[in-house]
Amino acid sequence: MPSSTTTPISLTTTILLLSLLLLCFFPSLFHILWSIPLALLTPSTYVPHPSTKPPPSSPIPPSPAGTMSWFQKSITLPSKSRGSYLITDTILKEIPEIKEYKVGLLNLFIQHTSCALSLNENWDEDVRADMSDALDRIAPEDRKGELYRHSAEGLDDMPAHIKSALVGASVTVPITNGKLNTGTWQGIWFLEFRASKHSRKVVATIQGEKL
Repeated sequence: MPSSTTTPISLTTTILLLSLLLLCFFPSLFHILWSIPLALLTPSTYVPHPSTKPPPSSPIPPSPAGTMSWFQKSITLPSKSRGSYLITDTILKEIPEIKEYKVGLLNLFIQHTSCALSLNENWDEDVRADMSDALDRIAPEDRKGELYRHSAEGLDDMPAHIKSALVGASVTVPITNGKLNTGTWQGIWFLEFRASKHSRKVVATIQGEKL
């Protein structure tokens, strides 16, 4: 029976194999091993290869505060009985802060369900009377009890809610150079739909750039 022979693996081969395995699993070692002798030979001139890892991102500083401003206040309108009323001058008197804005928006919101705000004719008062009459025809009082279920506060109760829904609870007007930028014949209306006088509050909100 022939005797088997084994070929011994040299130390050099073993080191090379181990080195290849290390480089396969840890490729960054090659760069480190290569850099060390160069740094020792020329320490003053050798510059390591820059890292490809991006620097940590710094937080974006907040933008500087601009001149954009918000303002809000509540005002009480003069008590009126049923009708349509021009209140542009009242708004300008009660909200002098309008003059402080170069450009912006004025929003007026009435906090009630039986009155309304609108933008409409500012010259002929007959338009306001005709508007009240037209709304009375659209939502008349129910004297026979055949039209509405809700009448907790009188004959004008449910008609007032209907008119309020049709006209709306708010208006928005642009501000330009400290003035309301309405059209030539436009004015701000307050429409009261209850027969008796009531106290009505309006929330005024301005958003814009100050002068």
